[in-house]
This record gives sequence, C-alpha cells and structure tokens, in this order.
Amino acid sequence: MSTLPSHILDHLTEQTRLCISRLTANGFDKTDISQHPRSAAVLVLLFEKAGQLRVLLTTRSKQLRTHPGQTALPGGRKDVTDRDFIETALREANEEVALPRHCPNVHLLGALQPYTTLMGFRVSSVVAFLSDNSILDRLKPNPAEVDRIFEHPLEGILDPQIVKVDEVSTKPDDWPYEQELFHNYDDEVVPALGNTVYRVHHFRTTASLVTGLTSDILLDVAEIAYGRLAAFERYTEKRLSGI
Repeated sequence: MSTLPSHILDHLTEQTRLCISRLTANGFDKTDISQHPRSAAVLVLLFEKAGQLRVLLTTRSKQLRTHPGQTALPGGRKDVTDRDFIETALREANEEVALPRHCPNVHLLGALQPYTTLMGFRVSSVVAFLSDNSILDRLKPNPAEVDRIFEHPLEGILDPQIVKVDEVSTKPDDWPYEQELFHNYDDEVVPALGNTVYRVHHFRTTASLVTGLTSDILLDVAEIAYGRLAAFERYTEKRLSGI
C-alpha cells in the first residue's frame, strides 16, 4: 500500500490512488550502481491535476553538447558527494528546475531497475509524487540546461489517443509525422547490440517530442501504475536494456 498520509490520499481520485499503490508496491530496485563509472539517475515526478495523473518533463537546452533540444526527465550524472541514486535524482531536479531539496511534499514511491545506455551510462529512475501543486508554479528552468518545463498525462503514454482531449492540438516543430498522429515509432538496427532491431517510440506533447530512453522509462512507469500494457506493440524481437 501507499505510504502517503491519508489526508493526501483522501483528496486524490480513486484511479490516482490505485496508481500510487501499484508504484509503491513495486518498490525500490536494489541494484547498486554507485561504483559504476557512469552512473546517473532521473526523477519521474508525478502529480494530479484536474483528476489526471501527470508527469513533469523538460526540454533540454539547445546549447548542450549531448541531446540538445530533446525531452528529458530531470536528472543527470551521479556526483561523488551523492549518497545514492535517489539523492542524485533530487539534486539534479533542484539544479535543473529548482525543485526544493528535502521537500516534504515530494513523496518517494519507488525506483525502477537501471537502464544501460549505448553511451555506457547506468540510469536509475526514481518515482515520486508531488502533493502540493503550488510548487509547480515556482519551478524555474536553469537556462544552462533546460529551455522549457512542461507536463504530460502519464496515461497518454500507454494510450496516446487520450491526448486528443488534452491540450495537444498544435503539431510541435519537432513532430515529423502527420497532424492526426500522437504516437509513432521507428525500428532501428543497433550494431552495438548484435544488430538487434530496437523499437524507438515517439510521443507528441505540448512541447518537444518524447522519445528514446525517456519514452522507455515513462512506458515502464505507466505500465506499473495503471496495471496494464501499452495499447500498441511495444517491442520488436526482444526486450533490451536501453538505447
């Protein structure tokens, strides 16, 4: 069961309470990546707005050397002073979007098994719930790292068609597909993984498209939270551990 106080749960929809309960029951992955030379962590910050569970996202600065202009979850590389990957995720969220450190309204729900990227990073995903939406109004993008802070319905990652009733009505500049599409994918051959075909999902949002590792992490979180698989074929040949 969720560890959130009852006075918080009582003000949430039944569906959000169930999502929180499933994520909490999934627990914290115990994989220790602290000694990995390229360990990193991201924060999947969830909150309820207008009865809908949503997730906080950012568009990376176009001035960054890696993945400029792409959608990302707040996060980054582990510092030597970080005690664990949870501290990494929360510290990075503070540095990138000014999420307060040691905030009593940020409730940790769990952590997923780390992904390994083609660049050699081991990335842990920390899932948390924000119980005070007024904090969202005080978030500010760090211009050195983030161009924009935005949000997206978590269930829209499982079933992209539901975003038609959301605010995603104008096709963003980086959406290369038809106006009526809210999800698409490319099957890419990955030489570093023995020429395995890997399915890269793309989701349309109010800002930059969600793709790559971010889309995989959100799919994992959404499938756990809602207790069902995505409404589309997620994999090709077999499940891999990142791109």
